[in-house]
Amino acid sequence: MRLFTPLRPDPRAALTRANPVSKLGAAALLMAALFVSIDAVTPGVILVGLIAALPITGLGPADLVRRTWPILLGALLVGLLNAVFAARTGGQVAVAIGPLAISSQNLVAGLGLGMRLLAIALSGVLALATTDPTDLADALMQQLRLSPRFAVGSLAAARLLPIFASEWQTLALARRARGLAAERSPVAAVRIFFGQLLTLLVSAVRRGTRLATAMEARGFGSRPCRTVARPLRMHGRDWILLGLAAGLAAVAVGISVAVGSWRFLLG
Repeated sequence: MRLFTPLRPDPRAALTRANPVSKLGAAALLMAALFVSIDAVTPGVILVGLIAALPITGLGPADLVRRTWPILLGALLVGLLNAVFAARTGGQVAVAIGPLAISSQNLVAGLGLGMRLLAIALSGVLALATTDPTDLADALMQQLRLSPRFAVGSLAAARLLPIFASEWQTLALARRARGLAAERSPVAAVRIFFGQLLTLLVSAVRRGTRLATAMEARGFGSRPCRTVARPLRMHGRDWILLGLAAGLAAVAVGISVAVGSWRFLLG
């Protein structure tokens, strides 16, 4: 598995050509509705909307699933564990396996949590995967007026992700050459994975430190203002995207309220 490998959407797709700030804003609107809703209907409706919007993202469904399957697996596991180990809240027994009994309310709550996490992750993935890192840095400085240190630092971090993917493969091959293989032991596989992840983290910290030192040595950040070579503006399609995201969030919450399943986070 290649971690940190960027998705490559069709540059002619509508979402790919949108302003990065509008995409981040649309994802934030959907995430806000998902954060305050702890039912199963709201994330279900938003997931349907996100899947229906895949043709305008420039991302193929098969490629998206192949690259983001750990997110799907993690959401399913979180939902399953919540349904199995959460305190029983009533309702009829929906699943009974030996001494294990899962009530219908716990099953719905676990399903809702898993779908909620998946919808939040998918919203972020679609926004970031269809955004060029250079355009993102430019938009952060021009539309959101963020510091060039933060914006260009984010750009540098995004550009390093393919390097991390290559280093991950190198680490895996080096460990295999030294005889560190899990064989069929899941415990050994987990231990090797986290050991390799720690090595990658140390390498990332060292590389980031060297990069920061090089940028400081070249005078980056010494002046309070910077010029931009690629002016970006908010167009009509960007406001339409924000409106569609707000509409989808409102429709999802409205349907959940109408069917009587909506629950507020702090309620």
